[in-house]
Amino acid sequence: MGSDRQAAAGTGAWGVSRWTGVVMAGALLSGGCSLVQQTSGQVQPKRALVAAPAGSATEVYKAIPSFDTTSIDKTMDPCSDFYKFACGKFEANHPIPGDQGGVDQFYALYNVNTQSLRGILEKASAGGASRSPDEQKIGDFYKACMDTGAIDSKGLLPLQPVLNEIDGLGNTLLAKRDLPKVIGDLQRLGAGVFFGFGEQQDYKDATKQIAFVSQGGLGLPEKDYYLRTGTKDETIRKQYVAHVAKMLTLAGSTPEQAAKDADGLMAFETRLAQASLGVTDLRDPDKTYHLEPIAAFESKLPGVNFGQFETAVHSPAVTEINDSTPGFFPALVVAVRDTDMRVLKAYMRYHVLTALSSRLPARLDDENFEFYNHQLNGVPEKPARWKRCSNAVNGAMGEALGKVYVEQYFAGDSKAKMLQMVADIEHAMDADIDSLTWMSAPTKVRAKEKLTAVANKIGYPEKWRDYSTLSVKADDALGNQERADAFENDRQLNKIGKPVDRGEWGMTPPTVNAYYDPSMNDINFPAGILQPAFYDPKQDDSVNYGHIGAVIGHELTHGFDDEGKKFDARGNLSDWWTPEDTKNFETRTDCLVKEYGNFTAVDDIKVNGKLTLGENTADNGGLVLAYMAYLDRAKQSGVNLAAKTDGYTAPQRFYIAYAQNWCENSRPESIRSQVLQDPHSPDHFRADGAIVNQPGFADAFGCKKGSAMVPVSSCRVW
Repeated sequence: MGSDRQAAAGTGAWGVSRWTGVVMAGALLSGGCSLVQQTSGQVQPKRALVAAPAGSATEVYKAIPSFDTTSIDKTMDPCSDFYKFACGKFEANHPIPGDQGGVDQFYALYNVNTQSLRGILEKASAGGASRSPDEQKIGDFYKACMDTGAIDSKGLLPLQPVLNEIDGLGNTLLAKRDLPKVIGDLQRLGAGVFFGFGEQQDYKDATKQIAFVSQGGLGLPEKDYYLRTGTKDETIRKQYVAHVAKMLTLAGSTPEQAAKDADGLMAFETRLAQASLGVTDLRDPDKTYHLEPIAAFESKLPGVNFGQFETAVHSPAVTEINDSTPGFFPALVVAVRDTDMRVLKAYMRYHVLTALSSRLPARLDDENFEFYNHQLNGVPEKPARWKRCSNAVNGAMGEALGKVYVEQYFAGDSKAKMLQMVADIEHAMDADIDSLTWMSAPTKVRAKEKLTAVANKIGYPEKWRDYSTLSVKADDALGNQERADAFENDRQLNKIGKPVDRGEWGMTPPTVNAYYDPSMNDINFPAGILQPAFYDPKQDDSVNYGHIGAVIGHELTHGFDDEGKKFDARGNLSDWWTPEDTKNFETRTDCLVKEYGNFTAVDDIKVNGKLTLGENTADNGGLVLAYMAYLDRAKQSGVNLAAKTDGYTAPQRFYIAYAQNWCENSRPESIRSQVLQDPHSPDHFRADGAIVNQPGFADAFGCKKGSAMVPVSSCRVW
């Protein structure tokens, strides 16, 4: 929530990196699984549709139809390349707007929802005595964010207390002993420096909430951006150093000192990167769970007063902690010891500036956008201010805003229909487990036990979050963001040592996404995604089961992918598989690793089959389950599967709807950035990669065995 940095994964701290909003109570630290990529501390979809004129109040965003006949290219053979058949005309019909990395179904709906949030917020920001306390807060937060004139006129004055605290450390070796307090203060305000700190459910006792520490502190998206060879990565590193120098110069450093400090920062962060786990290892809960007494952890930090840090960040004093990346901290201590204090102070200043750039003068905001959005992801234009401020409110007070959103845009019968579809798909998985020839009876019993225990969360939380202690002012954009970050930081850390709230959500109601949480063993579908095209009450079941049904199946399958399988019905990290069943499972997942690893995403960069294994397993299994559930529902409803609508039979409509979840038109820079760090495959391969393994597809389209979409040998896990 706190960082305005785009696609800067792994942001952390030596004194604390509060992964506020991303951690989701530990769900997404290493085991949580969402439908699409998550960015910048709030969960967002991957890409967007069309740009609205800046300042326009006219509704210009429309949802893409649930069954989009305009995207279908009938000249393409569905048996040769189903994506090009179902989505062949999408790119021509949807040019990429200047403020977006690409166009797909997720950002199409995201833009519609953001437009809806804008309407709510403009009304709330108009003032008036009739506003509720929550409406006052969301309205004043939005109003202050929109007032760029006031932000520019104040300059860096509102940030000066934070900058003074950093500068007050001095430049001597002795000043390093005071780092823990300053880092705790910075992390509480959303600046990711040095390492990560937060709370999570205990992987081996899901009834407990514990503290964790982790690697972090990087300004580039992940460790290999610092270490890969080749012209492109060398260019990015040079651009990053130049960007850091410019940010420091804009904040008052001389160009000469800023350039020197930027070089030092790059050297320091490179050492942190060298000590960090890679993105694939971070997916493995066995590699990120190392619970130990706090004294054992502190012994790795000689000369560091960790208690001072705990106090500053507003954490309760902990007796045990999960050192999720234990190899990182000894290297971190040495790197801090070896780095000049002037460089460490510049490092902290830079991360504060980039974390809060959208509440700072335009010169800093523009420079931050230029590097993280334009140079890294190819986006040439900043989104309209109303978009950014609407999303800022959603990130800061998502349940206060979401409550109004749900009242206005989420129909009550949508929840009932979703619950029916979830029940249908869970029934399909129960039958699927019975049919597996590679799994033994004892493991099937445990699998069904876990399936039965899955909790289903639809639309919005049963209990809304209380923001009464959060102060929001209509003329204090930076202060509002700082206080919102501190509020969320304190809310999260206050859970340490307390009973788990199983009703809590990790996504806001307007979010266009969904997720599975292995420690909670629940699947979560915010109201934001339960809109056209993903769910349309006016469409027939074949389309809805192909769209949102596949999403439901995707999240349910996450409970049984290579990560989810390691957690039992109670959400505990526990091996409930027989050795032979594990071997059989890994043989099948290896097939997916090889399949997706052969896809070339952009230029010479291939999809990382190991990094994307969980999402690919969920796509494949989820689609199987959704189709099984649809056929059962159609039978109960007396549907004639051979009857055609829009020229296609019901099974054909199901598969077309699924593929159209992934119609896209994306910038190559955005695809490259995604492939290097994101566990989700690019959209094109999420369509064809799953379709080639579907047992019902060949009959639906009359494809012959051995055709491109019906290979002789295919992959099947669930």
